[in-house]
Amino acid sequence: MLLTSLALTPDHDIPAALLTELTALYADNREFQALSGDFPDPDDIRPEQVAAALAEELAHPDVEVLLARSEGRLVGIAITLSHHPDPADPDPWIGLLMVAADVHRRGHGRQLASLVEDRFRSAGRTAVRLAVLDGNDRALAFWTGLGYQPLAHRRDLRKGRPCTVLRKPLRTPRRAARVAVLDPDGAVFLFRYDNVEIGVHWLLPGGGLEADESPREGALRELREETGWTDLEPGPLLCTWERRFTYGDIPVHQHEHIYVAHGPRRDPAGPHVAAVHTDEGILAWRWWTRQELAEAPEPVLPPELARLLDESE
Repeated sequence: MLLTSLALTPDHDIPAALLTELTALYADNREFQALSGDFPDPDDIRPEQVAAALAEELAHPDVEVLLARSEGRLVGIAITLSHHPDPADPDPWIGLLMVAADVHRRGHGRQLASLVEDRFRSAGRTAVRLAVLDGNDRALAFWTGLGYQPLAHRRDLRKGRPCTVLRKPLRTPRRAARVAVLDPDGAVFLFRYDNVEIGVHWLLPGGGLEADESPREGALRELREETGWTDLEPGPLLCTWERRFTYGDIPVHQHEHIYVAHGPRRDPAGPHVAAVHTDEGILAWRWWTRQELAEAPEPVLPPELARLLDESE
């Protein structure tokens, strides 16, 4: 899918061929048009009406109209607002996202939403909002399925229509690596954290990779920084997995490589370990047997760590 901004003619008009495509796209979505009331007759949407509606949108300097094409055909439109009129609202908005009716349920809507989110993310925005009109249950299910959470129920600013406002944090991709250090009896070493988004949990030593690091290199560096153990090397790959959490003040989507290493049972030690633990929010550490992992009263990540370790032996 190719996403581009709507380009007007030198006279600030929509090119005729494009206006024909846009009119067909709007008319295709008859059910939504009937609900929204944006056009006098949802069964008779005309090019001049579509042109007037888009001209009204583009009169706002913070609005952008984005066109989605697949295999050369116009399959969707998104209208975004980079800054809401309410100064208390810090997030950009998706004012409209619409896909041609004959390609519904083929993933085009999800792809278009993802591309719009990527644009906001690249601009440094950390969340996005939108509103779903009451009665548009299909759209509400679509957006909540993409991770948008209801924030408020109110009337929209333009026409006073009741709607649900939803919001989604825009997560920054992040790479990380960890090491499952096992003692001679098979117990595994874990750190305890308290994260603003996921709460108290236990994790293997490790963390985010630097720009030029491989996962194995980063796992070794993080292990040495957090434990002071310089005599261990990451062994075989145990698993890869993904998780979502807030790192600092930034929502991230983290992809992790986890390796296995074997060493003696001991505590972290070294002149800089305490400072590293303070900086990284490490609250405690301990060695866990497989039975203790299975019965842990607090979350252990990755999930089913005991099973993964059993299967790796």
